[in-house]
Amino acid sequence: MKRFIEGDNRQQITLLPESLDEYIEAENPVRVVDLFVDQLDLGGLGFSVEPAATGRPSYHPSTLLKLYVYGYLNRIQSSRRLEREAQRNIELMWLLGRLFPDFKTIADFRRDNGKGIRNACRQFMVLCRQLNLFAQAVVAIDGSKFKAVNAHDRNFHAGQTGKADAGNRPSHRALSDGDGYR
Repeated sequence: MKRFIEGDNRQQITLLPESLDEYIEAENPVRVVDLFVDQLDLGGLGFSVEPAATGRPSYHPSTLLKLYVYGYLNRIQSSRRLEREAQRNIELMWLLGRLFPDFKTIADFRRDNGKGIRNACRQFMVLCRQLNLFAQAVVAIDGSKFKAVNAHDRNFHAGQTGKADAGNRPSHRALSDGDGYR
């Protein structure tokens, strides 16, 4: 008696395995990210596109830029979280071609290619304007951070300010001592 929907057997071998492309819908935003980054002239934007002659081969800047843009669109800022998502998220597996860069590689890419990333974002803004994706209203977000100083001796609230004033002003001293109401 089966009353529940059951999944496939994990050890089942299939003759023709499913492709990653079948899991990504045609309207999925990762397809836009893929097309946008592939059409960019990365060398002209400021990315280093020449691989080093020695050592282990590096990731292509377009692969890491796709990962960065995907993280930006999905509010994933941490390099370690991007590394984890690349290993478990089907959209990222499709986008990166099953490559799994480690967090140090992602962080180094951000550090070394700040100018190229800014230029790529500018290109994206130009594309959005050409496609009329922006509304008439412009919203600006200030990312300023201020250090708050809330020391114990500088922390005042409504109850404390009244007591402090009562002790310092002569008219309040007279009223609080009861001298004014005889």
